[in-house]
Amino acid sequence: MKKYISLLMMLTAAIYTTAQQIHPMQKDTSEKHPPHNHAKMMAMQHDTTRHNMTMTSQFSLDLPMNRDGSGTSWVPDESPMYMYMVHGKKWMHMFHGSFFARYNKQDLFDKGSRGGSQFDAPNWLMYMAQRKIGSNGLFAINTMFSLDAFTVGAGGYPLLYQTGESYQGRKLVDYQHPHDLFAELSVAYTQRVAANTDISLSVGMPGEPALGPPVFMHRISALNDPNAPLSHHYADATHITFGTATLGFRYKNVKLEGSIFTGREPDEHRYDFDKPKFDSYALRLSVNPSKQWALQVSNGWLKSPEEAEPNDNVNRFTASAIHTKMLGDNSYVATTLLYGQNRHHGTTQPAVLLESSLQLNKTAIYGRYEYVQKDAGELDLENQSPADPAFTINALTLGTNRILTTIKHTNLTAGIQATYNASPKALRPLYGTAPVGFQVYLRITPALMKTGNSKKQMDHSMMNR
Repeated sequence: MKKYISLLMMLTAAIYTTAQQIHPMQKDTSEKHPPHNHAKMMAMQHDTTRHNMTMTSQFSLDLPMNRDGSGTSWVPDESPMYMYMVHGKKWMHMFHGSFFARYNKQDLFDKGSRGGSQFDAPNWLMYMAQRKIGSNGLFAINTMFSLDAFTVGAGGYPLLYQTGESYQGRKLVDYQHPHDLFAELSVAYTQRVAANTDISLSVGMPGEPALGPPVFMHRISALNDPNAPLSHHYADATHITFGTATLGFRYKNVKLEGSIFTGREPDEHRYDFDKPKFDSYALRLSVNPSKQWALQVSNGWLKSPEEAEPNDNVNRFTASAIHTKMLGDNSYVATTLLYGQNRHHGTTQPAVLLESSLQLNKTAIYGRYEYVQKDAGELDLENQSPADPAFTINALTLGTNRILTTIKHTNLTAGIQATYNASPKALRPLYGTAPVGFQVYLRITPALMKTGNSKKQMDHSMMNR
């Protein structure tokens, strides 16, 4: 525990120092917004939020930055942003991250034999930069790093019924794997070819293909929960892919993307680069019908994603709807409904997720419900099950947290949550009837970025499409 308290203090000091040097809303007067009609430009000149118009998406000069999810995915335009930002003469720099210091016990009342417990510190840090190229080009850099292998452990953290990846020659079961040190190193170029029309190319090593919704840690609805969803490997696990290239075409609020990428999940060596193979494919259609909604449907053809099952290819389908509504300058509600499925072994395994977070000034109330089907092979129980039945798992998480203090645009938040797991009858001898997971945590993140009148900014972004 002392190790994590010391690490928490060190990280707090580092973020405090960084925040002193980086003002979150430093104005950039060197960049000009793409031309619009004279009436709109005159209105903008008298608007105190005019500098916000330079905050464009990394993948379009015509869209707001609020729309950017993970990789090239979309979230609603009304999504709040938690980050530090600095505007240079030509570049705009952004810093984003999250650090949890927590105690996690997965079977609070010791009803089964599969629940673990530990003190750990899941974390990630992003640096992003972008600049205009000429009058219609946009270049972007994205990086993401994680010290999970050190602060969580090489074998990951306890999480009942979680599956995916392997460690020391065995499938990881009831544990969530740690993320790699290099979770993203990608570049992108977008060219505006006509009014409201873009073509973009993104390449990463690692990066994220056009498959699934924004990954869970970049969904506002999941911001407060330190756990990965049980449906992670049914929907958004490809966010760390060693070798990916995505071509996208956008017209207004519709985007079609195709990716070629490496199907294999990252291996257990978390500090190196895996070999790119570009043996898998994905297609995604994204639609944002209004500033409060983001919809996507996607399909991926993954070659040998799991090291423990090298001959097993997976066809992955996902569909999701994300809704975000600002309730005030410091409050909002964000909700994600997600369906994902893996088809392999000649069978289809579905997963459904519903998660929501209500932020009320300093207090948040959040929850997540999941329905997931996993077979004996997925749970590494082939030797205990003569057949290969489908086990239906239901998990409900409820939690709350409160911002204790905000120093130099940095939040220190304390939270608590519990998860009720309804075990299928056949697995109750191992897990118990309804094991309860429990965690208490401290979290450090950038504060909600204030960009003047956020509603006015969003109205302007919609007007200028």
